[in-house]
Amino acid sequence: MEALWRRGSLTVDEIVAEVAAQEWALATVKTLINRLLKKGHIRSARNAGRYEYSAVVARSDYTLAESQGLLDRLFGGRIAPLVAHFAEHRKLDADDIARLKALIKALENE
Repeated sequence: MEALWRRGSLTVDEIVAEVAAQEWALATVKTLINRLLKKGHIRSARNAGRYEYSAVVARSDYTLAESQGLLDRLFGGRIAPLVAHFAEHRKLDADDIARLKALIKALENE
């Protein structure tokens, strides 16, 4: 999805080139494309004998849906256990802690 949001319409080969750093096989990319097509997140169009794929869903909408799904599946829809999990398993730097404190303060003032 990142490649499509960044570059617009891409062929399978162009998508593979975009995700090369992740070392995904062509079959993996095709599987992911098919899943995204079925979910309606991307669309395909034939252009000069090749299929090109483009994002249908905006990045912000996709991120919201995926993060909400993760939160629901793993943490019962609750944010505090998610934050606690990451705080226990990843080092929070001073900036992370300051941002979390500011967010909590803003939420308390609503």
